[in-house]
Amino acid sequence: MPDTFSGQHLGQFRRDGFVVLRQLAPDELRQAIVAVSQDHIRLQIPPIEYEADLRYPGAPASRDQPGGSTTRRLLNAYARAPVFADWAGSPAITEPLHQLLGSDVRLSQVHHNCVMTKQSSYSSITGWHQDIRFWAFDRPDLISVWLALGREVADNGCLSFLPGTHAMAIDRERLDDALFLREDMPENRPVVATLVTPTLEPGDVVFFHARTFHSAGRNMTQQAKLSLVFTYHAEDNYPVAHTRSASQPSIAVR
Repeated sequence: MPDTFSGQHLGQFRRDGFVVLRQLAPDELRQAIVAVSQDHIRLQIPPIEYEADLRYPGAPASRDQPGGSTTRRLLNAYARAPVFADWAGSPAITEPLHQLLGSDVRLSQVHHNCVMTKQSSYSSITGWHQDIRFWAFDRPDLISVWLALGREVADNGCLSFLPGTHAMAIDRERLDDALFLREDMPENRPVVATLVTPTLEPGDVVFFHARTFHSAGRNMTQQAKLSLVFTYHAEDNYPVAHTRSASQPSIAVR
């Protein structure tokens, strides 16, 4: 199991804004994370974000509607159980993060820090977006680390990416009111046509830049999909005071 990026990994991340590392998570730890996540979903242990809260395409219109209690994310994952913190500070991911962000790396407790779910019913579609759109830091250079807790494919709503968009200047006019990329605009179609949809096996990990456009579809299978996602930044990349990004302290990782 590699603990660092190879030169090829580094080059791909810098070129595309994302890279997949295969079989990075120890299977025993992955299974423990799955077990805790399933229990917390079953018991509805807060804080939880529901599909109805965001009302993306396919989601219930409100929590009072059928499917209104469908979980979208288990929030505050780092503090939920030791297995989450064990993975968040694992050298398997912190070593590559040091290579990308520098020697002092922090985990944001505000952004991501969640178990992302796609349930078998009432899961929603997430359009093309950059995570940095609602985040406020001195620099937009944050990296998310997405752990596949099970197999992730197009049929169960896996991630797709637009390579190189982390380095592009996308005018505000090319986005809709919610800052999703407008697929109806001719200027955006060549970019969307470059999409890459990597299949992830259990234990695979995607590192992706906060400016990389990505999307996810609905879960069309009968089995829930689970992913654990943490976001990191350099110690000297400070959240902007009095914004949501600064509402909780970041956590130093090895």
